[in-house]
Parts: sequence; C-alpha cells; structure tokens
Amino acid sequence: MPENFKNILIIKPSAMGDIALALPALSALRTNFPDAKISFLIRPEFAPIIQDHPHLDEIIIFDRKFLGKAHYNPKAFAALIKLICKLRKSKFDAVFDFQGLFRTASISWLTGCKKRFGFACPREFAHIFYTNKITQTNDTIHLVDYYLEIIKSAGASDIKAEFILPQNNDAEKYVKDLLHKHTIEPKKFAVLVTGSAHPDKCWPIERFAQLAEKISSNFNLKITATGTDSEKHVTQKLKDIANVPVTDLAGKLSIKQLISFLSQAAIVISNDTGPGHIAAALGIPVVLIFGRSNPARVAPYRKPNSIAAIDPKGRGFKPDSKNPIHNLQDITVENVFKNVTQHLKQKE
Repeated sequence: MPENFKNILIIKPSAMGDIALALPALSALRTNFPDAKISFLIRPEFAPIIQDHPHLDEIIIFDRKFLGKAHYNPKAFAALIKLICKLRKSKFDAVFDFQGLFRTASISWLTGCKKRFGFACPREFAHIFYTNKITQTNDTIHLVDYYLEIIKSAGASDIKAEFILPQNNDAEKYVKDLLHKHTIEPKKFAVLVTGSAHPDKCWPIERFAQLAEKISSNFNLKITATGTDSEKHVTQKLKDIANVPVTDLAGKLSIKQLISFLSQAAIVISNDTGPGHIAAALGIPVVLIFGRSNPARVAPYRKPNSIAAIDPKGRGFKPDSKNPIHNLQDITVENVFKNVTQHLKQKE
C-alpha cells in the first residue's frame, strides 16, 4: 500500500522535452495518491506545458534566471527567500526531484520535507540532499521508466505511462486560423523541427531540405517548419534551399499554440529537442534524430520506429556519447525517410 501522502511536490524546472517525459510520473502520482495536493516547480517559460493539467493542483514558478542573481541583486535575493518560505510553509510530505542537479536537490532539502526522492547517481553530488535514493537499472534506462520506478519506491503500485498534454481553446483557434491562412489542411502536413538549443544536436539543414522533397513527392503532404524566433535563420535557409514550398512558422507559436499545432500534423520530424518530445507525448507520428544523446534514455517512449540513430540500444546508461560512431552527420536522408515511410504507410 502506498503511504498516505497528502501534499506532494514535483521538481522538474526544465527543459521542454524533459518535462514532457515527466508527464507520466505526474499522472501516476495522481492515480496512486488521488486525494493529495500535487504541486510542480517549473521555470516560467515552460509552465504553459502543464497549465490546466487535470492531475495537477498548483504550479510553483522557479525563475532561475532572476533568482540566479540573488548574490548581488537585492530584489532577486528577496524573491529567493520568498520562494523558500513558501516551500517550507507548504509542509510537503513527499518531494520528487526529477532534475537531479545540485540546485534542485538543495531546493528539495530547503522545503524541510522529511521524504525526498531522487536519483542514486545524479550529477553534481545532488544525492546528498535526498533521503530516498533510487538506483537506475537495465530495466529503467529510459527516463520515463526511471521516474516511474522512483514513484514505485514511494509505495505506488498502480503504474502506467500516461501522457497528458492539456489543450487550450484560444490556442486551437489560433492554429485553425493560421492553417487556414496558409491553405493547409489538418493532418495533411509534415512538421520539420530543424533547430535546437544545442547546435551539435542539429541534423544538417541540407538533409532536412532533401527529406522535405521526398515527403512532399511521396506522400503529398505540405511542409512546415517551426522553431524559436532565434532559430528563424535556420528555417529560412530550409525554405531557401528546398525544392518544395516550406511554410516557415518559426517564432510564430507560443508553447500552447505549438502543442495545438503539432497535434494537427500528419508527422513530425525533429532533432532531439523540445517540440519533437511534445509531439511524441501527443501521440503524433514522430521521428527524432539522435547524435550524441542516448536514445535509450529519452527517445519517444516504446516507439522504436520513431528513432533515427546509430546504435540506439547499445549505449548503456550515459546521457551522451563521445564515440565518433554516433556522429549525427552519419545519419542519412534515407535512414530518416525509412522511419517516416513506416509511420505514414501505417496510416494509409
């Protein structure tokens, strides 16, 4: 029987893709502790991902950029003290840190909670702040499984991987109007996510252009590209060099709008970055392209046809590989298109 937790805190401030992978843990906590108040500590830019989530009671904003100035900015210091006081006054009886960094682990300790769950071998010696340290095994290499194993250690028994991403009516209307403006029908377009916060995770834009041409000619899908405003130069280059029309929507979608937009796609092809993981959580056909990052840990959950990578299952537990055999540059257009075809042929 699970313990009678009544007040639970999840710590997972960032980033977009990692938060998407933590969604099953949130739902599993609600299933096993139906009467508990569940709060989620998250950075403000990612809060829209979980806003209005049916299994969540409270969002606690962790403005890392501002609070990081606390050692020299009096206002930031006051805000940090206010946050710590709020966390302590909340009197959580279970804290789950799914970030595993010194910063987030120390926050779990500062809550004053007596039961703090986290990784047995996290980075930055974060484990010194946990009361319950859960070891990753061969059965829990994928982060979804690892997070659920941590919840099991708290006594939960009803465990399943459920991905819920709340939709927003205003965002849905915006996307409907946007598609209409560009004469794009729902489920009749592919989305290419060509950028990433990490340049070394970006598949060559020339290959995205070739892939766009193959998808357009073989499946009669319109091609769209999305990304942040700072990635506009990448999507613009795709538009310039592709031999098929590309609708460039970089910088034109908020997170809520992005969720709605991706939900209308026929397929999403993405670097290992947030929007690709959001698409996977939505259950949309998706192909994620992996170089150094370990697909066994973060790939679309139990969707082997959604992985374009070299040796995706043989990398062990490490998040990243320095082995040149896993070079992103060695993944060909044909490699990715094979996965795309498998998805789209299944839909026919």
